[in-house]
This record gives sequence, structure tokens and C-alpha cells, in this order.
Amino acid sequence: MQKKKILAISGSTKANSSNELILRMIAKIYAKKLDFEIYTEIAELPHFNPDLDIGEPPTTVKKFRELIEKADGVLISTPEYVFSLPGSLKNALEWTVSTVVFTDKPTAFIIAAASGEKAFESLDLILKTIGAKVSETSKLIIKAAKGKLNSQGEITDQKTLQEIEILMKSLIETLS
Repeated sequence: MQKKKILAISGSTKANSSNELILRMIAKIYAKKLDFEIYTEIAELPHFNPDLDIGEPPTTVKKFRELIEKADGVLISTPEYVFSLPGSLKNALEWTVSTVVFTDKPTAFIIAAASGEKAFESLDLILKTIGAKVSETSKLIIKAAKGKLNSQGEITDQKTLQEIEILMKSLIETLS
């Protein structure tokens, strides 16, 4: 049986951010069950402009949309900046609004931040608006995330690992 394909998107543009490390750790843990592609080009997307979305969109946007469309599911991990989503992630999601690439797409998300409630609310609303299929157990806030990662980028907090396991089980169930 062919493994399901997951597009993992980090909302951070920082190299080796906590969010990217979390996605890489999840990809490693679930490598036997799922085929992960970690999208690292979020900073390359142009600023959203509806005028650029008429006809043929910019190449980077087209590629991003195709990756979402071809994936069986999407996993987003993002920080919270100034009580909101990072502009880079919001921008990426805005490029999908005129499409149906997220419609009924099994999606899970993690907010890995100091606090995270506002980014959680915002991302949840955006994903509902663009039609993503997100169950209540496919959403997670990892508070004080940096303190739960060791120098190798592995999560050392057992409660957080259990919460990630629940989130991934939920995502896998929606893939079927």
C-alpha cells in the first residue's frame, strides 16, 4: 500500500525554527506510515495581490498550490507573532483563497509559541473559511515550545509527545 503524502508547512521563515524542527521530528516518527514533504519556501511567495491572481499566478504560488492539491493532507506548525499568525503564513494562505485546494483537505495544525491562543483562533478561523477539514483533535497549542526541545530539535516533554500522537492519529484517520 502506498503511503499517504503530507505537506508540512512551517509558519516561520527562520532557519531551523522550533516549528520546522517539530515538523521534522514528526516526519521522522511517522516516516513508516506517511510520506512527508516539508515546504521551506514560504518566504519566496510574493505578497498577496488579487491583481496577480487573475489568469496565471506567479510560479511560486502555482507550485505552492500544486503541492497542497497533490498532498493527501496538510500539517501546519507555526509560531505566534504579536498575538497573531506570522505574516508569511497568512500570506501563503491568502494565495489559496481563490482556489479549492484546501476544500475538504485533511488538515492539522500546531501553534508552537510562548502563549499561542490568538494565533490558534486565527488559524482555526482561516482554515474553516477556506474549507479545510480540521477535526477538534487535529489542533494543538504547544506553549513554551522552545523549552520542550533539546539541542537536537527533539521534543523531550512526554505530555507534548502524547498530544502530538493524538493530533497525528486524528489526521491519519481523516486521510482514509
